[in-house]
This record gives sequence, structure tokens and C-alpha cells, in this order.
Amino acid sequence: MKIVIAGAGSIGCYCGALLADAGHDVTLLGRARVLDSVRAQGLTVTDFSGLHRHFSADALTLAEDPACLSQAELVIVTVKSGATRDMADAIAQFAPPSIPVLSWQNGMENARILRAALSDHDVRAGMVPFNVVPSEPAAFHRATSGEVVIQGGPGALGQRLSSSDLPVVESDDMDAVQWGKLVINLNNALNALSGLTLKDQLLNRDWRRLMADQMDEALTVLKAAGHSVASTTPLPAWMTPHILRLPTPLFTRIAARMLTIDPSARTSMAYDLMAGRPTEIDSLQGEIIRLGAQSGVPTPICARVRALVEKAPKTALSPAKIRLRRPTEKPSKSRKSPLT
Repeated sequence: MKIVIAGAGSIGCYCGALLADAGHDVTLLGRARVLDSVRAQGLTVTDFSGLHRHFSADALTLAEDPACLSQAELVIVTVKSGATRDMADAIAQFAPPSIPVLSWQNGMENARILRAALSDHDVRAGMVPFNVVPSEPAAFHRATSGEVVIQGGPGALGQRLSSSDLPVVESDDMDAVQWGKLVINLNNALNALSGLTLKDQLLNRDWRRLMADQMDEALTVLKAAGHSVASTTPLPAWMTPHILRLPTPLFTRIAARMLTIDPSARTSMAYDLMAGRPTEIDSLQGEIIRLGAQSGVPTPICARVRALVEKAPKTALSPAKIRLRRPTEKPSKSRKSPLT
């Protein structure tokens, strides 16, 4: 297939490279600051399990002009949430009518925005469960596991896109899958505020308790709003907060698969906060806050976390700085590292 990756960031470059490796004709549409490095030295993708692929610059088509969308048979949107409306306008202007458009983005509103702007296209939501981070210019590292999920529909797109290095499956309950991913992604902000790697954060019981409380808050909101939640981890969604609160030795035995992540991995929001870039906090905690207001359910943790991220603190915070400790909780030793 002729595929345009609309947003050559970490997810876009990683997935685009592996789609090209599987035989697709891939164009990366992005900014010069990313594409110039690829032009100069090619594109390298790696993962936590040992995958290593290098692609010369001529193995991919690199474009900064959205007119490249005119050649697409499929568009995969991977821009940050704040750029979705502009990308939707570009797709409407340049892409052939009726071709599928997949949203491989965080949050719930991106597919809605694309559908509203592209009524003559087959727009489908998608969910990318894994974390991809830049390891150096033109090199991107996948630090966590999972398979891409896309909304079911005609054309067997999941089967056509799937490969051994990039499994893609279809789901008939995509809303539940996306809500499940959003609940997990609420930790993006906590990880950014902690200054820790994901693995260090998960091995710290105080942080896990805060993660669990935030998840409980979100799950209560979603239940009140009548939304189903499909788990994107090996654990059922309702069980995850209970597992997170366990003592660390027991947690590490029960949740071993949650710890199959690169030791250096952090969330994308951590990198955005360190670089002073806009974050997706409004698409994550903001979504729960808005839904909570509509359903009459308070969301104090999400509100506090959003406020802190918007202030962009220059030093790492502890769980106690993010919310008051409950009287029944005893603090454990926590490690702090600077955000910069």
C-alpha cells in the first residue's frame, strides 16, 4: 500500500519504518527538524527485545509538503493532539476521497475531529500501546510491549498492515480499547512529574499508590458516564489499581509483564516537559475532568496533576507534593531525580 504517515515524530517514524520494512511504500510527512536528520544519516529503529533496523534515506519518501497526501492509499495520523485539526484540513485538501484514515494517537477526541472534517473518508480510531522515544537524531527506540489495535472495518486493514515486528489487530469495540489506553496513559503526566524512569516509578510503592488512586478516579468517572473499559495490559482494568497498591516484592511477581520495559524508558510527556514543548495533558487528564464534570463525579487528582504539568516544574516532585497523603498510608523511601 502507498501509506502516508501524517506526523513524523517518534511513533510515526518507528511505525513508518517497520511498515516500509514489511513492503509498503511509505512517505513520512513531518517537520524539517526531524526529516533533515533522516536525510543525512538514514533512519534507525530499535526495541527493548533486541530489534535493530537501519534504513537508508532513499528507502522512505520524506516530505514536508502535505501535497504528498495526494498519492496516498492510506493515511495514518500520528501528530500530537493539538495538531489534529490542521492535519485534518490538509487531508481534506489533498488526499483522494474515500481512502482510509487511521488515527494512531493518544486521547479520545482525535478520531472525532478527523471524522468531523473528513466525512467522505473511512476514518477509524486506533491505539498504539507502546512507548517510543528518540535515542538520538534519526533513531527511535521502542521501550515497551504491545500490539497496535485499529477499529474493524472493510478491507482487512489489520491483516494487511500487520507484520512480525509490528503486529496490528482489529477490534469491534474500539471505544472501550481507547478508554482503557487513556486510563493507562494518565500515568504519562505522573511519570513526567516524577523525574524517574518508568521502571523506577513502578518499583516505588508511593508512586504506584498515586497511580492507582488516579486510575480509580478515572474508572469511577467512566462507570458513571456509562463507558466500557477494555484493558490494554495483561490485567483486567478494574484489578490494576489493586495490583499497583501491593507491596513491591509481591507486585513484581504478580505484574512481571508490566515490567517488560526498557530500564531507561520514560513517557513521551516527560520528554515534552523537559524540552518545553506543549503536552497532551488536556487530551488525557483533561478528558477525565470534563467527563467528570458532566457526570457529577469529582476529579481532584486529575485536576491537580493537570495544573502541575501546566506549570511545567523544573524539578522532580514526590507523590506527597502532588496530593495529600491519606492518614492510613505510610511513606516509603522514594528516589527523586531532576527533570532537567
